[in-house]
Amino acid sequence: GDDCPQLVNMYGITETTVHVTFRRILATDVIAARSPVGTAISDLGVQVLDAQLNPLPVGVAGELHVSGAGLARGYWKRAGLAAERCVATEKGERLYRTGDLVRWTPAGQLDYLGRIDHQVKLRGFRIELGEIEAQLLAQSEVREAIVIAREHAGSVQLVAYLSAHADK
Repeated sequence: GDDCPQLVNMYGITETTVHVTFRRILATDVIAARSPVGTAISDLGVQVLDAQLNPLPVGVAGELHVSGAGLARGYWKRAGLAAERCVATEKGERLYRTGDLVRWTPAGQLDYLGRIDHQVKLRGFRIELGEIEAQLLAQSEVREAIVIAREHAGSVQLVAYLSAHADK
């Protein structure tokens, strides 16, 4: 009824000073175990694109790209990272590659599906599992390494699986 509080999902990324999209959560979302993130807020644009920056149709998963006045210009003293994460279109528009996998719904809403890379969020921090793997592989004794986020006893933990060189 009208006396019940409204729940709103505000999808966001640091590169936009937090919020990108919003959506009022409906009972049907919870029942269907969906993760709808809604539509863009007024000073941002969102697009679902493939690896060649082509727009994808309704229902097809692709990477979420964000543009608009609310998008940061880059990363402080990290021009290389800004060049990697931001791409320019033929029209001169700057798009930020979020690394998030989404799809359009028939109702014009975005559904969040997960990450396209090996990044996880743990206790509020974004962690790139590939960076941890690279550090492990830099050790002379390590031949192979993989890091995963695993839920155990109600909390998420990072677990590394390693294989050593035969002669070490």
